[in-house]
Amino acid sequence: MGDLTAFLSSQSELFHPRESLVVRATRHLNRGERRKLFSTDIGSMRTAEGRWYEAVIYETFLEISQKNNYLKYITAKGADAPKRRARIKLGQNGFYYSRSGDITIRGNGQDLAEFDILLIDYNNQVVFAEVITSPSDLKEFEIEIEYKKRLLGYLFSQYPVYFILVSSIDISNSLVVRKLLKSPENAFVLTDSCEQIKVHLMNEPIYEVPRIPFYHPKVVYAIDISIKTGFDYLAFHNKERDMFLRLISDNSLTWKSKIVYNPPEVVKKVLFGALFPSAVKKICENYKFTIKGECLSYQDIMNYFSKVVLAMDLPDKCFIIYLRSKQRKEYLKMVQDRNGIFKFERYTPSKVGFFLWLEALTPTLGSKIAGTIIGEKKIN
Repeated sequence: MGDLTAFLSSQSELFHPRESLVVRATRHLNRGERRKLFSTDIGSMRTAEGRWYEAVIYETFLEISQKNNYLKYITAKGADAPKRRARIKLGQNGFYYSRSGDITIRGNGQDLAEFDILLIDYNNQVVFAEVITSPSDLKEFEIEIEYKKRLLGYLFSQYPVYFILVSSIDISNSLVVRKLLKSPENAFVLTDSCEQIKVHLMNEPIYEVPRIPFYHPKVVYAIDISIKTGFDYLAFHNKERDMFLRLISDNSLTWKSKIVYNPPEVVKKVLFGALFPSAVKKICENYKFTIKGECLSYQDIMNYFSKVVLAMDLPDKCFIIYLRSKQRKEYLKMVQDRNGIFKFERYTPSKVGFFLWLEALTPTLGSKIAGTIIGEKKIN
């Protein structure tokens, strides 16, 4: 880690990006995103600004890698990503590119993790960086970073995995960042603010910057990076699911405390399966379901949804219900609150790989096994 810290501290461009580099970063944005960089709609502006700032940091790493041997390779993204990108489908495992050129790792077609910046140092060690422009959702951010470390560590048989947090705002005193920086393999870089950096764009013809890849001797495609361990995510998932089901059958009262993950906490979620109507009715007798404050009865669920899937988040072991809409190609994710009530959290759209996995499930769980898995919590 000492080498990484010394490398970062010596790169002035990383802290204060130059004008030519800042302008060049706009090549990763489409015309709509470039226009929104100066929009009066704050929400749209912040979204475009976040993508542009991430591109600025990517371009900065490209530039400093030419002056320093610490970085051996930089993983292409954005406009530098390959033009042909594999469409999402079941069975995909490993590195892929999203439609916008973002670097992802998929497991059975599901996006497990997305990486803002992915680097390989002179020792062939994988280093990843996350780029942020807002202090919101930092609690979830910590969980996300720890998962990415576990995932990369497993795939590359590398421990520890080095991480760089790059921010345009000073969050070094936040509880989450202080906790992350207690680990010697984590580093923090504070750059100029987005407002300071955007000054460089004020008088530049950013719409004329072509959205084309640039040749760079150290750029490699993520899809060409070889992982060192086998990664059949569906097999890992099924092994975890079967282990849980065995423990549940042996002792339904203590199964949550008897967990040994293999591989360690790589599986993000266990899909127990789709429910037969009898299982849906059983769960509705014991748990409330609400969508935006409106309660759903068993009959409501049967009328408006074509499939109900029981799942569980790991490692927290929190139950989730997915409801397949009859009207639209989407699932509604229902999560439990402190009182055990299943409340609508967000939609799972058809364009993501996890939707395909949910679609492939057929009813396998009856009322007895579903009730044993989730337990009984009588409605008050």
